[in-house]
Amino acid sequence: MGRYVVRRLLQMIPVFIGATLLIFLMVNVMGDPIAGLCGERRCDPATAAQLEREFGLDKPVWQQYLTYMGNVFTGDFGTAFNGQEVTELMATSFPVTIRLTLIAILFEIVVGVTLGVVTGLRRGRPVDTGVLLLTLVVISVPTFVTGLLLQLLLGVKWGWIRPSVSSEAPFDELILPGLVLASVSLAYVTRLTRTSIAENRRSDYVRTAIAKGLPRHRVVVRHLLRNSLIPVVTFIGADIGFLMGGAIVTERIFNIHGVGYQLYQGILRQNTQTVVGFVTVLVLVFLVANLVVDLLYAVLDPRIRYD
Repeated sequence: MGRYVVRRLLQMIPVFIGATLLIFLMVNVMGDPIAGLCGERRCDPATAAQLEREFGLDKPVWQQYLTYMGNVFTGDFGTAFNGQEVTELMATSFPVTIRLTLIAILFEIVVGVTLGVVTGLRRGRPVDTGVLLLTLVVISVPTFVTGLLLQLLLGVKWGWIRPSVSSEAPFDELILPGLVLASVSLAYVTRLTRTSIAENRRSDYVRTAIAKGLPRHRVVVRHLLRNSLIPVVTFIGADIGFLMGGAIVTERIFNIHGVGYQLYQGILRQNTQTVVGFVTVLVLVFLVANLVVDLLYAVLDPRIRYD
């Protein structure tokens, strides 16, 4: 196991460099950060040249990337064009998005897996058909429509919740945004769990456990569910990064100043330091989540061993 972890960590290095290089090139080559600094008016040549020297934009792109990566390994993600350190923006936005993501993942695990198990064990029955139709509707409706509709009904019309999240963003205010953020993934988790449960239910090891006279709940939890969760864990592990980086719509609807909000503002203002810095951290989140998922395979399935 130890050698496998070391090998995977070494494999993450070229992936991290390649992903950050691609992002850096896309942001710096396709955008014009000087235009974002000057706003609607064009900068005069002298001012533009001064700004390029100040932010190192007068150097070749490859040299800018090497300088950026050297600073990243020292914990310096650069300075936003408004003079604020990118690490300061991360310190205020990442905790909010992490709380939002945790709530979304909790909804996926508790609600999605539970519905998947219930429908998988009752395949073809009315409850199975009803859940399948409900998940199809959730998948078909865009997230911004679901968010705006729930905000209008629960927050504005009925007054059950605050229409927008406060600046502190406590857990109780993030329950509805977390549900909106997790809605589509929750539907996929339900369908994936249902399919996996239904397929493994006919496996020989399940029939053997039933023939031995084991209690039904033990057969389902210890044997059926444990082996059926491998594809679900794969999906949820990859979904962690997608939820953190793809929360732009949800955070805009509920006025949450998290990672999605900062990315939106950075893209809108062509603030390359902010965008590249935040995406760099999200790349690390993806890589670590995939490593944890691979290690969980051995926990769920004893047949899987890493040498």
